[in-house]
Amino acid sequence: MTNKQPYLSIVIPVFNEAENIEPLAQWIARELKSCKYTWEAIFIDDGSQYQTWQKIKQVSHQYPNFKGVKLLRNYGKSAALSVGFKLASGSIIVTMDGDLQDSPEEIIPLVEKLLKENLHIVSGWKKERKDPLSKKLPSKIFNLVVRLTTGIKLHDFNCGLKAYRAYVAKMLNPQGEMHRYLPVLAHYMGFKRIGEKPVKHYPRIHGKSKFGAERFIRGFLDLLTVLFLTRFGKRPMHLFGTWGLLFFLIGVGIGAYLSYLKIVLNVVGISSRPLFFLGILCIIFGAQLFLTGFLAELIIRQIPQDPLKTYLIEEKTNI
Repeated sequence: MTNKQPYLSIVIPVFNEAENIEPLAQWIARELKSCKYTWEAIFIDDGSQYQTWQKIKQVSHQYPNFKGVKLLRNYGKSAALSVGFKLASGSIIVTMDGDLQDSPEEIIPLVEKLLKENLHIVSGWKKERKDPLSKKLPSKIFNLVVRLTTGIKLHDFNCGLKAYRAYVAKMLNPQGEMHRYLPVLAHYMGFKRIGEKPVKHYPRIHGKSKFGAERFIRGFLDLLTVLFLTRFGKRPMHLFGTWGLLFFLIGVGIGAYLSYLKIVLNVVGISSRPLFFLGILCIIFGAQLFLTGFLAELIIRQIPQDPLKTYLIEEKTNI
């Protein structure tokens, strides 16, 4: 085990990828053998059920640069990345998937682009993606929607290969399916120097994808969450208060109009009109939005959660 502080940390979240651990470790070690940077690679076993952790321990004993962390259960890729970011020691952090579809050959070029262009993040772009059309087409639609809604001009938000300045990655705390939106979250925080680099992509050899059709539903739901957090996360009352005030004023306006009909014009049957119930509904709905805004303002003042305390680690190796 080297005593040198690594300059480069490679974070690799894995889930039931036993067959890919050893080939990937050999590939990384081969590519970085003559690298000018000191480095470490951290496998985050996200609660795998099979031999994944045993393979990680074998690799960590064979290669001193490799480390491993086993989470107590399957929390998800975002959680695994959060733990990896917190444990990484390097000044530069590179993330990649553990399914052998991301190429370790791209690690140093990503780092060099990050340093040469003084960027906060470099995101990989699987320009020639080696996946079936059933995955490529929805991905293109998804990326188009994210570009249009966030204004960030990346072609592939979901690419696992990314390089970060460590201080940027450690500020991020992705949850749910938000690993897809790390550049969006970083941009919102003020880290706006985000670049992109085409990277090699290979077809899957062993195992199968851990993301089914439900990932698109979850992904778009998390997109709505990210859009809310990035625009109103620190000022939720601006959103809920605005709409609450609008509905409340509509309700008051309807009430004033009906009161004028009743008191001045002496119109009968006001309380049986649909407009009467609409006015009451608008007033109640507006008040509820106001209350939601106040509650949200209280919630965001809570202390942020530490991933190392939120996600339970069962075992470590070389850390």
